Amino acid sequence: MDFTLDSGNTAWMITATALVLLMTPALAFFYGGMVRTKSVLNMMMMSFVSLGTVAVIWVIYAYGLAFGSGSWIGSTKGLVGLNGVADSSSLAASYGVPFLVMVAFQATFAIITVALISGSIADRMKFSTWVVFTVVWISTVYVFIAHNVWSDGTLITNMTPSHPIDFAGGTVVHINAGAAGLALAILLGKRKGFGKEPMRPHNLPFVMLGAALLWFGWFGFNAGSEFGADATAGRAFLNTTIAPAFALLSWILVEKIRDGKPTSLGAASGIVAGLVAITPAAASVDTWGALAIGFIAGVVCALAIGLKYKLGYDDALDVVGVHLVGGITGTLLIGFFSHLDEGTTWAPDGSLNGVFYGGGWTQLGTQAIAALFAVVVSFVATLIIGLALKYTMGLRVKESVEVGGIDLAEHGETAYEEAN
Repeated sequence: MDFTLDSGNTAWMITATALVLLMTPALAFFYGGMVRTKSVLNMMMMSFVSLGTVAVIWVIYAYGLAFGSGSWIGSTKGLVGLNGVADSSSLAASYGVPFLVMVAFQATFAIITVALISGSIADRMKFSTWVVFTVVWISTVYVFIAHNVWSDGTLITNMTPSHPIDFAGGTVVHINAGAAGLALAILLGKRKGFGKEPMRPHNLPFVMLGAALLWFGWFGFNAGSEFGADATAGRAFLNTTIAPAFALLSWILVEKIRDGKPTSLGAASGIVAGLVAITPAAASVDTWGALAIGFIAGVVCALAIGLKYKLGYDDALDVVGVHLVGGITGTLLIGFFSHLDEGTTWAPDGSLNGVFYGGGWTQLGTQAIAALFAVVVSFVATLIIGLALKYTMGLRVKESVEVGGIDLAEHGETAYEEAN
C-alpha cells in the first residue's frame, strides 16, 4: 500500500495515544484510593510497573504477535524489534497515520489491560510474581485475543456468522482483563478478614480523581480507535460522553433505592462501568443506543459487584463486577442497538445492524460467541499461568506481610509518614 501522510489524522492519533497512556496512572489513583492505607503504594506500583514491562516487550516482539499477519497468531518477524511487521499497519496507513504511531497507540491498550487485572488481587500478591505475570500474560493471552478480534486472526471469524464488533476493546481489554482477574482472585484466595471486617477505601478523593482522569483519557481510547479525525470518531467521542454520564446516574439510583444513600464511590464506579460498556459499541450505536447502554451498564454493574460475597471469590476492587460484567454487557447490547447505516465510514450499508434496527438476531449471536471466546480463553490461560507461577515463584505474600502492610514489606516505604 502506498503511504501518504495525513497530518491531521496523525496529529489526532498522537494526541489520542497520549490520552490513553494517561489512563494507566489514572487507574493507579482509582485503585490506590480504593485500598487500605497499608497497601496503597503496592496497588499503584502494580499499574506503574505495567507501563515499564509491557511497553518494552511490546516493541521487541508482542506487537508483531498481535498485529502481524497470521491465522491464529501474528507474525514471528516481530521477534526482532519491529522489523518486518510494518505491512500489518494497513488500517493506520489507510488513514495516513505512520506505522510507528499505530505501534505506540496499541501499546497503551496492552499496558492498561494488564494493569486492570491488578484490582482483583489487591493486598495479597507478591510484587515480583506480578512483574513476571505481566510479561507472560501479555506475551500469550493478550496477543492471542487481540490478534483474533482486531487483526487478521481467523479463529473467531470461523466460528461466527458475521463480523464481531469490538471497536475499542470491550472484548480485547475489558472482558479479557475481567476473566483474568477472576482466575487470579480464585487462585490467590480471599484476603484475611474478607467478609468479616471492613475494608473501606482509604482515600475517596483519589478514587474520584482517578475516575475523572480515566474518563478524560477514554476519549483517546474510543475516538482514537477510528484512526482518523472523521464522523465516526465524532460519534465515538459523543457516545463516550453520554454513556458514562447516564451510567453514573443509574448506579447512584440503585444505591439510593438499595442502601438509602448515593455514594462518591458509586458515582466513580458508575462512570467506569459506563465507559467499559460503551467501549466496544462506541462507533456502532446512535445517541439513543449509547444512552441505553450507559443506563443498563450502571444498573447491571452496581448489582454485579455483590456477586463476590454470594459466590465466595475475593475480587478486591470489583474488576469482575465492572470490567467483566460491563464488557459483556456492552458487547451483547451491540446485538440490539448497533446502527451503522448513518454517519459511519466502516459499515455504511447497515449490514451489521442490531435487532432494534432491522438487523435480526445474527449480530447478537456473533457478539455472544466473541464474548464467550474471550472469557474462556482468558480464564483458562490465566489459570494455567497462575498455577505455573504459584508452584515456582509463589503467588501470595505471607500472612504477616498482609496483616502488617504490604507496602512496607514489598517496597520498603509507606504512603503516609506519621508526623513526629
